[in-house]
Amino acid sequence: MAPVLEPLVLGIESTCDETGVALVRGRTLLADVTATSMDEFARFGGIVPEIASRAHLESLIPTLTAALDRAGVTLDDVDAVAVAAGPGLIGSLTVGTAAAKALAVATGRPVYGVNHIIGHVAVDELVNGPFPESFIALVVSGGHTSLLAVEDIATGVTELGSTLDDAAGEAFDKVGRLLGLPYPGGPHIDRLAQQGDREAIRFPRGLTAGKDKERHRYEFSFSGLKTAVARYVESLQDEGTPLPAEDIAASFSEAVNDVLTRKAFEACQSLGARTLVIGGGFSANSRLRELARERAAEYGIEVRIPPIRFCTDNGAMIAALGSALVRAGVAPSPLDFANDSGMSLSQTHV
Repeated sequence: MAPVLEPLVLGIESTCDETGVALVRGRTLLADVTATSMDEFARFGGIVPEIASRAHLESLIPTLTAALDRAGVTLDDVDAVAVAAGPGLIGSLTVGTAAAKALAVATGRPVYGVNHIIGHVAVDELVNGPFPESFIALVVSGGHTSLLAVEDIATGVTELGSTLDDAAGEAFDKVGRLLGLPYPGGPHIDRLAQQGDREAIRFPRGLTAGKDKERHRYEFSFSGLKTAVARYVESLQDEGTPLPAEDIAASFSEAVNDVLTRKAFEACQSLGARTLVIGGGFSANSRLRELARERAAEYGIEVRIPPIRFCTDNGAMIAALGSALVRAGVAPSPLDFANDSGMSLSQTHV
């Protein structure tokens, strides 16, 4: 496929609890509309896949219409359709890909089934401009915590390591429940942590010492940390001692963000990368952003983090990755491509 310098790409995101549709021309965002079903899951304490799929069905057409209107374009103007094909909830993915394939057939345009996680990195181009020739990416969300080496966002992504158990965002949700905070726990712990002493409690830093560090240099583990917090909380409750919630939140947050940033900058240093891109829903965490910038100054490395509106799932990140694929002349996905809920993070598209 011949490269298109400024393609107009329609992006559809439906991997979990957000229905996002966006239009990107080249590296310029024209419209980004998101409908979320997050409030529907608060009473369950987590995502219910069947409810998420139904919410996508109800939201997709209104979201698509709003995005086209906001961009001032029609489907006939679109050069390609990009849709998240994985990782994600299989039912939610199916709603988005079915819509994308239908649009591709109706308009005669190519369709790209793209990697949702790599989209969290690609969206940074819409804000901070073209990527350098190579860089390290840290993608942190409720379901994923991964380090990537990126030579080309469209064709050259290699996974260095990921979480062996709980993702960072997942650990925050679980600790939030221990502290009696509403779902999702991440934003609530972040706010609480800002009022506490991050050095009050020395919680463990998983896979950062001795043989564990040698064997799992770029991998993460937060289940032990979560257990340590649970035991600390239980011990105080058994004693009848009031919980210092602010200090627990601050110390827990520091442990997570210390490991995330330490491993990310070590990867940059080891591989000679001068730029670190951080993306994913957890990259909205205020301490992660603060600590990343502190350590960037120490290491002499540029840190790029998209604005908070692009951290959670959105159509812009899918359109951005689709645009990169079209600009690189990558062949589109076959129309009968299958969703892959466990898509490899070294695979940019189907």
